[in-house]
Amino acid sequence: MQQTQNTTLLIIGGGPGGYVAAIRAGQLGIPTVLVEGQALGGTCLNIGCIPSKALIHVAEQFHQTRHHSQQSSLGIKVSPPSLDIGQSVAWKDGIVDRLTSGVAALLKKHGVKVIHGWAKILDGKNVEVDGQRIQCEHLLLATGSSSVELPMLPLGGAIISSTEALAPKALPKHLTVVGGGYIGLELGIAYRKLGVEVSVVEARERILPTYDSELTAPVAESIKKLGITLYLKHSVEGFDADKQHLQVRDPAGELLQLDTDQVLVAVGRKPRIQGFNLECLDLKMNGAAVAIDERCQTSMRNVWAIGDLSGEPMLAHRAMAQGEMVAEIIAGKTRRFEPSAIAAVCFTDPELVVVGKTPENAEQDGLDCIVAQFPFAANGRAMTLESKSGFVRVVARRDNHLILGWQAVGVGVSELSTAFAQSLEMGARLEDVAGTIHAHPTLGEAVQEAALRALGHALHL
Repeated sequence: MQQTQNTTLLIIGGGPGGYVAAIRAGQLGIPTVLVEGQALGGTCLNIGCIPSKALIHVAEQFHQTRHHSQQSSLGIKVSPPSLDIGQSVAWKDGIVDRLTSGVAALLKKHGVKVIHGWAKILDGKNVEVDGQRIQCEHLLLATGSSSVELPMLPLGGAIISSTEALAPKALPKHLTVVGGGYIGLELGIAYRKLGVEVSVVEARERILPTYDSELTAPVAESIKKLGITLYLKHSVEGFDADKQHLQVRDPAGELLQLDTDQVLVAVGRKPRIQGFNLECLDLKMNGAAVAIDERCQTSMRNVWAIGDLSGEPMLAHRAMAQGEMVAEIIAGKTRRFEPSAIAAVCFTDPELVVVGKTPENAEQDGLDCIVAQFPFAANGRAMTLESKSGFVRVVARRDNHLILGWQAVGVGVSELSTAFAQSLEMGARLEDVAGTIHAHPTLGEAVQEAALRALGHALHL
């Protein structure tokens, strides 16, 4: 007879959403079981956010050292560097191991039982893991997302996904990236800085098509300077493995053969709804994602869904916030997931940040807004970092100066995302930011200057 284990909360998926929900539930004294088929930390810690930023850092250091070995206006003279990619990957893996073992330690500290295995849902209260049955009062689905694959480019051999791109055994001579969104460009730029020839094929008319063209212009400029070849408005037809040719069709309908020894498919991600018998619950769907309300509850009582499984925006920090909230709701607290804004950050060179409404969003919503920007070319700290390209932009209501959105492009602007999100969450007006003394010299001064400019009196412009 099969033994049944009972728990209050059962979480399927140990990524950022699932593990944060488990930690918070443990803190609140809720008996919790977390089921994860692979490594704790999910895509983000193991094959996504963290390893990609590690590789981007290696690439930037190597690129800078090569730059100094050729010509340096800073007076730094070094011999041309060489790269041991195996050691770089080992360093990256060390960071991932430290973070995932840290997650395991936190779960243990808070009394969460972790079961390594693949969950199969039997119904809204029962799940089976490798023949063991677990019964729960609350079922939390946090299965994340997976890379979208292209039927004409099946993964294997020379055709890779971001997973393989983040753990190279050797670097290719020429990498062609299919997809000009943030994943494709982050990795494409990193590989170019590591000395690889890089081409990017994008079906739409410009790179990073989900961001506005003014914001992406400095990234397009940087890509050109780095020597990355762009094929915009080109569609992929297939890959000839023998000749190592990627077949693409140009806007005029001509078929081109692109020489390449590796193809990275980075055309987006989709909710992971297969492989754990989710269909037996017959949940209401929102396209390819599980539909949820403002409490992350699905169409079935006491069945919850968070993170990428519940659709856009597919961001680790959104999943974490949702996970924490669901744990608190189960503990009896009154919570709703209604953030004023969730920052989206793109770690290209230069970096991009979008928080809240863009000028275009404001116009679509029929709002009369002030839009003002301050260039990093007029910021002292940016000059000392040799990074004068880019700007900070603010969008605020004309009638009461309530700030509705921030956007920035420039070196290191990912770190400004906190101030941006905080100002929106706290309902700041232009005067609040303009009247806050910002430390000098910092990139953050451009935030104050953008607010001052919106009020008609920027000081350093």
